[in-house]
Amino acid sequence: MIIYHISDLHLGSSYYLDKLGNSVANIINKDKCDILLVTGDLTSEGHYFEFQAVKKYLKTIKSKEKLIIPGNHDSRNAGYITFENIIGKRNTFIITGNVAILGIDSSEPDLDDGHIGRENYPMIRKFFADNDDKIKILSLHHHLIPIPKTGRERHIPVDAGDVLELIKELNIHMVISGHKHVPYIWKLENTYFITAGTATTNRTRGNQAQSFNKIIIKNRNVSVSFINSATGLKKEVLNFNAQ
Repeated sequence: MIIYHISDLHLGSSYYLDKLGNSVANIINKDKCDILLVTGDLTSEGHYFEFQAVKKYLKTIKSKEKLIIPGNHDSRNAGYITFENIIGKRNTFIITGNVAILGIDSSEPDLDDGHIGRENYPMIRKFFADNDDKIKILSLHHHLIPIPKTGRERHIPVDAGDVLELIKELNIHMVISGHKHVPYIWKLENTYFITAGTATTNRTRGNQAQSFNKIIIKNRNVSVSFINSATGLKKEVLNFNAQ
């Protein structure tokens, strides 16, 4: 199974680069994509016309299934409502083969801070308990652990500690997110926390290139690569067996 993970597109922003958007779509379309995972900040300000552009763009990427969740930029200007009208449910899931992915909206209207919410914990617990035999993936926009080279820390979900305890309890294999525009991997207990860079904007940090992630799953083996959005060059950064 091949999962492509893209994040922080920011369509509608002056920072968005059409050539990178086209390049990302072309790179993915030349491969076999089973699941396209998009972890938020699809838009710049959550406006209706931006979501229309996002929907049109994502249609150009070929994938058997797509899981798309909003970010903090998407929840601005009542964008959390527009997201559901144009894109789909803000909390959603995919179960296919030996993989179970739950996408959670960690955004708050008109705030950059993240929040999962204790009212969602029973749903998270039930989803992964019901799919305990599968490779378990939690997807959200905000990072739960600070990311290096991103300056002063802010915007970690206010209930991150409780969510981390829940992740440990459920033995979730991967937590996939975006938000900080920096690709990085942490391991905490038995869980890998994988963030993506910005795929299509020039809002990068330092001399980092725009990038997105590729995840290959064969039986219980998982490999993760960072992919340069402009060149398609791939660098494997993680290989593990999901127990």
